[in-house]
Amino acid sequence: MKRWTCLYALAVVLLGMSGPTQADEPRTFAAGLTPTRLIRVAPGGDDQTADGSVDRPFATIEAASRTATPGAAIRLAPGEYRGGATLTNLAGTPEAPIWIGSEPGGLRAVIRGGGSGLHLVRPQFVVVHDLEISGAGGNGLNVDDGGDFADADAAHHVACERLFIHDIGDDGNQDGLKLSGIRDFQVFDCVIERCGGAGSGSGIDMVGCHAGLIARCTLREISGTGVQCKGGTSEVDIRWSHFENAGHRALNIGGSTWHEYFRPPLDAGSVNWEARNVRAQRNVIEGSQCAVAFVGATGCVASGNTIVRPGKWIVRILQETRSGPKFQFGLCGDNRFERNLIWFERHAVRSGVEVNIGPDTRAETTIFAGNLWFAGDDPTRSAPSLPAREQGAIIGRDPMLGDVDAGDFRPRPGSPALHAAAGHVGVGPIGSELDEADETIGAMAGARD
Repeated sequence: MKRWTCLYALAVVLLGMSGPTQADEPRTFAAGLTPTRLIRVAPGGDDQTADGSVDRPFATIEAASRTATPGAAIRLAPGEYRGGATLTNLAGTPEAPIWIGSEPGGLRAVIRGGGSGLHLVRPQFVVVHDLEISGAGGNGLNVDDGGDFADADAAHHVACERLFIHDIGDDGNQDGLKLSGIRDFQVFDCVIERCGGAGSGSGIDMVGCHAGLIARCTLREISGTGVQCKGGTSEVDIRWSHFENAGHRALNIGGSTWHEYFRPPLDAGSVNWEARNVRAQRNVIEGSQCAVAFVGATGCVASGNTIVRPGKWIVRILQETRSGPKFQFGLCGDNRFERNLIWFERHAVRSGVEVNIGPDTRAETTIFAGNLWFAGDDPTRSAPSLPAREQGAIIGRDPMLGDVDAGDFRPRPGSPALHAAAGHVGVGPIGSELDEADETIGAMAGARD
């Protein structure tokens, strides 16, 4: 009970003190807009006689979606719906998106089973919200460009809000939320648990996605990776989220992708990357074999995160997609790991392997700066072995977290992680990096006396 109380407090801190300021409060493209038409779906509905009214609801999301026009909201009554629906070319407009979600103020509708719980193909200006998706054999929510890899406008402006996705697949590469070829997207306030199996599968898996924001999400008990950004993914921010035992690599910035799945398609005349300009900031990463992996990535940043009890490594720098006769891939390098608070245990993370470096990388170009390193079981052995010299590190000083065993990772007053004047953890606007005026290390402002 004590641990759950502290986890609740942690959630409050992530959503409040160390969350966004009013100036950079994340908003979806649909913020401030309201539906102009409601299309009702209910477990007792009838697709043959339905008109989408309260008295004559549809039985399935597919049938309801065929009547959806810009400004419509497909509203699911409480109850259970069979998974496996595929919605193709659902298109709203900037002024009139299309919404798919549960009735406001009630219980979440549950989508259970199916190959994918719900599959959106080439959506534009679509919001999926307030649904529970579980038991799918493949992916929970699958959103893609329908294989139109070269068309940057095939799938764009997609928002996922307040989804509970859990127990997806069980034997391999099955993902909670699969995004492929999506541009301009937001994923806010989602909880994703128990996805994949046998060391594969992700909570959120992005392949060739661009200009996105993942914020205030919880990823828990994932088999492979918590959040993965690969296949040419760029300009994505991951903020204010909680990773709890989220796979072998909690944050996999980059990865390994078959050549034909990159978006945009690989360029034979240029250097290609798995990930560029991905920024992971102010997250709590608890457990996992490795907290942060840079894999075939460049220009990426992990900053201001709180990392607690990684199982084997703190950081990995790897190259899994290599150049061949047709395409050239840049070697993983020119990334940054800054102002993170790392509370680890020496019996798990051995000296000399805090950072795991694979072959064919430019690990020495990684910038390490201003991190706090503390081995909770042996503070005198807190110093890490890094591929490049670190400036401004704090080594072996107790960050004075509230109660690590109970899940309270807020620094107490007097912690070296806190700037004397910091009452709030700052970040710059979305698409930027940490506010340099705030010297707080880690994801959270401190606990009060």
